[in-house]
Amino acid sequence: MYQKAIPLKKRLFNHFILKLGSARITTAGKWTFYYVLIGLIAGLGSIVFQYLCQVGLHVFLDLLAGYRPPAPAGESHLFQPTGVPFVRWMLFFLPAFGGILSGWLVYTFAPEAEGHGTDAAIDSYHNKGGFIRGRIPFVKTIASALTITSGGSGGREGPIAQIGAGFGSFLATKLKLSDRERRIMLAAGVGAGVGSIFRAPLAGALFAAEVLYRDPEFESEVIIPAGISSVVAYCVFCLVFGWGSLFESQDFVFQNPLELGPYIVLAFVLVGAGILYVKAFYGLHHVFKQLRVPNHIKPAIGGLCTGIIGFFLPATLAFGYGYAQMALDNVPPALFGSGTLFLLALALGKIMTTSFSIGSGGSGGVFGPSIVIGGALGGAVGRIFHLILPGIVTQPGAFVVVGMAGFFAAVSNTPISTIIFVSEMTDSYQLLLPSLLVCSLAFLLSRKWTIYVKQVPSRIDSNAHRGDFFVDVLGTIRVKELMPQLRRVELVPENMRLVDFRKMFSSTEQQYFPVVDEEKRLTGIFSINDIRGVIFDQEVGDLVVMKDVANSDIIVTTPSEDLSEVLKKFTIRNINRLPVVREEDHKILLGMLDRREVIQYYNERVDEIKLRHHRADIESDREISQLKNIPVREAMRREMQTIPADMSLTELQDFVHRSKFNSFPVVDELDRLIGMLSLSDCQECFSQEREETLTAKDVATPGIVTITEDDSLFRALTRITQGDFSVLPVVDKEHPKKLLGVISRRDIMSTYDNMIIKKSKSNSER
Repeated sequence: MYQKAIPLKKRLFNHFILKLGSARITTAGKWTFYYVLIGLIAGLGSIVFQYLCQVGLHVFLDLLAGYRPPAPAGESHLFQPTGVPFVRWMLFFLPAFGGILSGWLVYTFAPEAEGHGTDAAIDSYHNKGGFIRGRIPFVKTIASALTITSGGSGGREGPIAQIGAGFGSFLATKLKLSDRERRIMLAAGVGAGVGSIFRAPLAGALFAAEVLYRDPEFESEVIIPAGISSVVAYCVFCLVFGWGSLFESQDFVFQNPLELGPYIVLAFVLVGAGILYVKAFYGLHHVFKQLRVPNHIKPAIGGLCTGIIGFFLPATLAFGYGYAQMALDNVPPALFGSGTLFLLALALGKIMTTSFSIGSGGSGGVFGPSIVIGGALGGAVGRIFHLILPGIVTQPGAFVVVGMAGFFAAVSNTPISTIIFVSEMTDSYQLLLPSLLVCSLAFLLSRKWTIYVKQVPSRIDSNAHRGDFFVDVLGTIRVKELMPQLRRVELVPENMRLVDFRKMFSSTEQQYFPVVDEEKRLTGIFSINDIRGVIFDQEVGDLVVMKDVANSDIIVTTPSEDLSEVLKKFTIRNINRLPVVREEDHKILLGMLDRREVIQYYNERVDEIKLRHHRADIESDREISQLKNIPVREAMRREMQTIPADMSLTELQDFVHRSKFNSFPVVDELDRLIGMLSLSDCQECFSQEREETLTAKDVATPGIVTITEDDSLFRALTRITQGDFSVLPVVDKEHPKKLLGVISRRDIMSTYDNMIIKKSKSNSER
């Protein structure tokens, strides 16, 4: 049997589908290759940085000071310990020596590599299109190794995050990719670096997506790329340094709900310590910024302060992960005979040494010290409750795991990724429930503070998403919401002669003229620019009717259309006003929509969203709602001082000096508003040599932002704040040039106080 011949159209369609599928596979393969490549480089960078740290610890702390801090169970020293006896006084100077080397390197070749590198990557994501200079990862790697291995307190995630982020940015730049694609590759590098160095690939991917924002929000487009890169980097790193978690812990199990009480106490302890950590870190950072010494000397001064603390408490120097491991095993060293006292001293000392080491301009991360601080506090609280309630708190080491997670959640605003981080780092997944409770409480109680100051509150506030958000918001607003702002216009009969239109034109300020038939149905439209060439031509005045000059191809909008489409229509012919017609009959004109009104309404909607997003409590939202319910007419001042447009500069100077106001409406001979004059405008004008023929009209600001008496006080306050105006002219809705009065911030607040606050007080007193 022969198969039936396939029609040509169907064969072409099948060919197209195959080509489309092939193109998708090719595109996916290309991006996967990029993410794998980023993971490979980040993994190799982690290996190099780990070797540098091991070499530095061996040379500085072991050979020179005879100090050999313990390592976590998942790591071992690459070099055999020397027999050098412990020389405590060397700890006094080693961090300062490392600070000198690090400071010279950073401030000579890449000043932006100071501090902890994660913040720099966050800032690049939001504000620099994902761009990082190529030299920064190399400078950051060496400077961080010098800072930390000489005794400075810092973590490994900052430099390794910048290695991955820097290569992702470099690759995207070389491939001439878009800013959006560069940002994604930068974030993938961050996830790969952090996930590999801490042996937590899942947490690394989530951290890269979560750390960008203060609010509990993920950058969804980052998670999959960061996941691919993180897995690859983790595998590369573990092929060299072995598989397994960074810490080892017992099989801690949560099985007593009463234990949640001590965990809640732990959450409050972690929040208090977290606030201290952030304030100490940035307080000292500010002090060092103000210090009038060369920048490359500042890390040495910070290192000297670190060495003073380390002289008395060596456990606060370098990484400190080994002491966190000892806390997990519930065998911390004793200080004055008490392991609990040692853990508390370790936490407080680590806060100060990290603040001095990194806050002074040294180089290193802040995640690693946070793990040690949180673990030490968790261990101390766990041991205390074990003594008080041994039947409920049976395993103090469990509090170390939860403390690690809770403390970093408190200082970083990353509760979800932190829970996964600590679970992967300790290979302990049985404590997810108490970890979730403590991290949630810590996050909620410390949202005002963060160690990552370059975080933005949400996607709304990120420059990386400003254009996306613009379209999203416009798409949610319908024209019907702006119906009160529609302008009523005079209609032009289509059989009106041009000579008659001239009379109509001389008495109106209208710019666009809808043309209608005898039944008032819209047939065309024209602007004053369309007839500029013929309007004063006397020869054609009796021959031309307005139907001849009107454009019958009318661009209209309806009440149900969204503002995204409306703005597109404004740009088609570069028009400023658009006819709004009935939904069911596009020949019935409802009014004209102004482009400026659309933009102002959009700005107000964005401000409303931001205010809702950032409101401190329900009370502030109630106040905004009340402002929306009070019309401007209740607060405006109808008695005002206006300036005639033809007032000379000499008269103007005398008028301003006698007046008690700071801003004045300028009106023409018909009392129509033509501009505004502020006190600063006047002072600038009077301080310069001006022609004597100049008048108030010549120096007034012509582009006026106005408000109508029917608008709300909230809208008035928004416009005053956006433009930083002293006063806002109040005009007639039907006649925008007719001045009715003015309104200021003081007027709004005074009216609000009289109508709302005092009324509430009187009601409460009854």
